Parts: sequence; structure tokens; C-alpha cells
Amino acid sequence: MKRLLLLMGLAVSGWALGTSFDLATAEERTWRDASGQYSVDAEFQGLAEGQVSLRKTTGEVIQIPLKKLSEADRRWVARNRRKSVAATPSGAQLVSKDWPRWRGPNGDGISSETGLLDTWEDDGPPIAWSSNGLGKGYSSIAIHDGKIFTMGKKSGAVTLICVSAQNGSPIWETALGSGKDPNCTPTVDPESGLVFGLTIEGQLVCLSCDDGKEIWRKDYASDFGGEMMSMWGYSESPLVDGDRLICTPGSSRGVMAALDKKTGKVLWTTSMAGGKAGYASPVISHGGGVKQYVTLMGKGLIGVRASDGQMLWNYPRIANNTANVPTPIIHGDLVFGSSGYGDGGSALLRLSSAGRNQVRFSEVYYKSNNEVQNHHGGMIRIGDHVYMGHGHNNGFPLCMHLPTGRVEWAPGRGAGSGSAAVVAADGHLYFRYEDAVMALIEASPKGYKLKGRFRIKSRNGKSWAHPVVLDGKLFLRDKDELHCYDISG
Repeated sequence: MKRLLLLMGLAVSGWALGTSFDLATAEERTWRDASGQYSVDAEFQGLAEGQVSLRKTTGEVIQIPLKKLSEADRRWVARNRRKSVAATPSGAQLVSKDWPRWRGPNGDGISSETGLLDTWEDDGPPIAWSSNGLGKGYSSIAIHDGKIFTMGKKSGAVTLICVSAQNGSPIWETALGSGKDPNCTPTVDPESGLVFGLTIEGQLVCLSCDDGKEIWRKDYASDFGGEMMSMWGYSESPLVDGDRLICTPGSSRGVMAALDKKTGKVLWTTSMAGGKAGYASPVISHGGGVKQYVTLMGKGLIGVRASDGQMLWNYPRIANNTANVPTPIIHGDLVFGSSGYGDGGSALLRLSSAGRNQVRFSEVYYKSNNEVQNHHGGMIRIGDHVYMGHGHNNGFPLCMHLPTGRVEWAPGRGAGSGSAAVVAADGHLYFRYEDAVMALIEASPKGYKLKGRFRIKSRNGKSWAHPVVLDGKLFLRDKDELHCYDISG
């Protein structure tokens, strides 16, 4: 099928989504140009300034001038854009030149970058710059408005740090107090100009993006009775949803909580007997027709009603007793979750309505830990396929057909060793292995194809921090150091 790419070769730039839309508009459909000669299969992402943003099944986002689409497609956009006005902003898939939170603007680990290198030389892509001074910890980075935000342990204090995205030079840093090396990736809210960080010990702190001034803080233990499922401490990245900040203190009276993002005021909490926190981060689902927050806790996957914090459902089967880590995948009415260790596994759930504002789940399939499991490197959905590093303490590359659980390919060890943190961009997967090997893999269910590998410039212990792809660059945090590779094509 010929592609609309012939109409334009622009990469997406700036905020390309001017309105939100509901999940019904996010289904894949065939788009045609006004001449009828070219077409592309893609999901509608938004309309702004006369440009329609479309996401292809590879994850690549393209923009097409509205006036160059067929009359039928223009009518479809107008009709569904009107529908979207009443939809919640959190239902939107954002097309952004920022990476404002954990796993990117949509929380799915997919970058909208295009025009990137599709192969690497033996020594890897060129380094644009490297910097240091970020301290200890496994936090990844958030990027907004030319600034990088991360967390690190420096001079005895847990610190939220802001540096330039152009060269890594320091802008400001704010000590949050004593504690262990942090794991939280800060969450930036572009609308309010606030950034949120969480310490291992459960200090949730809100700062100004401009100067790092503290605005408010909450203590998970004293304010909610919060408790982690195991010894490694809080690692989640909170979720901004409109005027709310969604977090998971983990307790019988507050397994999840919604706060006013500007003041920290508690709006609601969720009760769950023995509801200790896990290591995942919450995401949004509209499964079963009810807006809800989904995450992986100590007792497994949960769905919490967004309007009032009511627990909707709980699926404990994939939970292990040590550390439940991967952020779940949401796709329409489907929820896919996985966890590592000897008693974890993977499962696909289907959500359906159970009456007014209620949801039930059904198990589509379950995979034992020996069949499919993700430790802590994350999972990527592109079209009907999920890509991940499989195995506890391993990142064996694996592609699975999401609707059926059929494994399409699993070549074994792969380019590196240990767990693998994974993101996707421009039709490729970026595997960062624990042993500081970086691999480029084609994101295709047709077979495993390694397109390049290199050893990261530094190795300060286990290479666990998740990669970020933005603005033609690959950003790799390595504890105190930050490396920026030029991967533009």
C-alpha cells in the first residue's frame, strides 16, 4: 500500500494535539489523500493548526495537512473532533516534543521521533555531549522546555536536579532531605509549571520547574499509613491527570490517592485490605466504559475509578511476593501486565461494564513465569504486538502477539546480558542492557533483526535507568553521568 508519506516528510514538532479525544477515535483506520492515489493505516492522534497527526502501527507519528486528506477523512476528523470536546483531556494521546514523565508523554515508552538512524556503526552513534553531577540512583529523566529533570543522591541529600537539555549544564537543584539513592523519574506538568519527585522513603515533593522552589510535600507514611511491599522503597513516578496528581502510597486506607496538583490537598483515597505499594506507575484506562487508574501493586493489578477512588477490580495472579515492577499496558478494553521473580508471570485481561460506573475483568490468557515475564525493563505495545526483555534478571528479546499470547520470536540472549530497559521510536526498539550494552532492534513481528549495538560510554554499576529518545537524541543516565547520543538520520 502506497503511503501518505509522499505528501510530506515532516517530523512531528511541538504540541501537535490541540484537543483531547476518546478511545473510539483512536482505532486504526485507512486514511486517503484527496487524489485517492495514496493511503496509510494509522490511528488518529489529534488536529492542530491545520495538521492531522496520525500514529502508524510501527509507532511512528506523521502529520498530514487536513486540506490534503480525502473529503470522507475530513468529515471523519470534523465529526470526531466535535465528539472529543466533551472527552476528558486524560483520554488524549499526546504528540509532544517533550518527554515530561516516566515512559514519555503517553506513558507507553514510545517516542514520536522520526528520521532517526536505522542502523548503528560498531562504535555506536556519535556522542553529542556528556555531563556529570547527577549523583547516585537509578532515576531516568524527564524533559520539558529545554530542561532535563532527574533525581540523585548528592552530598548526603536526595536531590531533584534540573540541567540543560542542550549540554547538560546545571540550572538548579533542590535538596529534598536525607534518604537512600532515589529511583523515581520526576513528573513534569507543563500546564502548571510544576515538577513532582518521590524519595525512596515516600516523601512526595512538588517544586517549581523554573527555580526548584518547594511548593508542597506529602509523607506517604505519616499522611496515608503507606508501606512498600518489600525493602527497595518507593520508586513510582506519579501521574498528572488534569488538575490531579495520582499516586500510590500503599496502605489499607490509601493504596492509591488523588491530590490537588497545585496544593497537595487530598481529594480521595482508595481502600484495599493489605494494599501495599508496588514499584509500577499508574496509567489511565477507559476499559469497560469507565475512566480508571490502573497499576501493579503488591497484590497484583488493580483498577481504581477516577471519579471517586472506588476500587473497581483486582487481579492477583501475576503478582510475585518480592517486587512487582512493570507498568501495565493499556489498549482499549485490554490490560496487559507482567512481573518477574520465580512466582510472577504475564496475563491479558479484558475489562467490561458491570453496571453503572462498575467494571469487571475476564482473563483472556495467563503465561507462567517460564513462558513470558518482564522483570523491570518495561514493555512496549506497537499495533497488536508487545515487545519486551523476557526473563527474571534477563532481557531476552521477545515479541508476542497481544490478542492471543502467541510468541512471534524469541532469539535467546540477544546483544547484551542482564535485564533490559526498552523504549521505541521510528519503527525500532532501543534495548539498554544491564551490562551497559545498547542495542537497536527492528520493531517487527516478522523476525528478530539486530540493527546495531554499542557499549555505553560509562558503566557506573548496573545500567538500569531507562533510555529516552527525543529531538534526534538518545539520552542515557548512568548514575552521576548523563550521555547524549546523536541518532538523527
